[in-house]
Amino acid sequence: MSVALTSSPPPSSARQEPLRVMVVDDSVVIRGLISRWIASESDMVVAASLRTGLDAVNQIERVNPDVAVLDIEMPELDGISALPQLLAKKRNLIIIMASTLTRRNAEISFKALSLGAADYIPKPESTREATAAETFHHDLIQKIRSLGAKVRRTAPASSSPPPMLVKEHLARPALAPVAQPQLMRRPFSMQAPRVLLIGSSTGGPQALMALVTELGPVIDRFPVLITQHMPPTFTTILAEHLARSSHRPAHEAVDGEIVKAGRIYLAPGGRHMRVVRHGAEVAIALDDGPPVNFCKPAVDPLFSSAIDVWQAGVLAVVLTGMGSDGMRGGKEIVAAGGSVIAQDEASSVVWGMPGAAANAGICAAILPLNQIGSKLVRVFAGDRS
Repeated sequence: MSVALTSSPPPSSARQEPLRVMVVDDSVVIRGLISRWIASESDMVVAASLRTGLDAVNQIERVNPDVAVLDIEMPELDGISALPQLLAKKRNLIIIMASTLTRRNAEISFKALSLGAADYIPKPESTREATAAETFHHDLIQKIRSLGAKVRRTAPASSSPPPMLVKEHLARPALAPVAQPQLMRRPFSMQAPRVLLIGSSTGGPQALMALVTELGPVIDRFPVLITQHMPPTFTTILAEHLARSSHRPAHEAVDGEIVKAGRIYLAPGGRHMRVVRHGAEVAIALDDGPPVNFCKPAVDPLFSSAIDVWQAGVLAVVLTGMGSDGMRGGKEIVAAGGSVIAQDEASSVVWGMPGAAANAGICAAILPLNQIGSKLVRVFAGDRS
């Protein structure tokens, strides 16, 4: 989770009209807090501050927001019930679900993603805790800014489909391709890969669940380790979803456990996951150190640690997400003789992490999400083209 202060908006020359944000929460304290944060940003405004999902549904056409921050638990009409009604009235509305860190709310947040929500954010139990409030502040503003910019770049409000519309565990359809310069590609390593590492953030849960459905031949023969930026409880549920989607064992990694082929290991929320040599075997090493790239768990610690264990036999994938986590570790993987694949911009919810890797010139392939699985299967089977 992030702990840094809110970053500055893009230069004025790159900005359009301020993003219109609708805040929907039955807590007057939370509504006021979020509204003040939004109002203090030069590139966004509070379009409305509402108490219930019913208020939001009734007023969305008048308010015409770009982004809605939608609480899950509200009177009259809760967030999960309001979600499809809001999208029916404004198809390209960016909806960020907000909830406290309970098992029930985490499950509802995952359901919301499958119904068209763009993302979720955990609310602190008490905003009086300074660190929790600062993290919530930073993450919320970044999500509003990044997701709002994505939908504005890709299509006009009148005709866009919901940006995160998915069916069951499938990733959303790719939006119209975004023109981008030719990026340098490296050849795949001639060393046979011995492990698959995956890093992801915003949009990652849907991308991961779509990707693992195609990775059976890889998972059966090699270990798969994943770091997704996500808080505790949410990672527990994501692991369960990955197990169902892949039909393979998937769980939150446990400190000291031996890494084996045939299994998916997910970094638990709030702890960095690394790998270490344990005699002739490889073991998971979890730590409670400070955030890396403002994240905990972070992708770079996993990527970097894998080099000491598997050397040039590391194949890493950087999926959709904000920021640049994974780029530095990806550079180290390539320097050690391994390979990196990045998700392309058009199929990413936010092309931050994969874009950083792509623009660093470290990728052997930059692919749409729906082509990454088959490419991985071929590479692990011996195809280095």
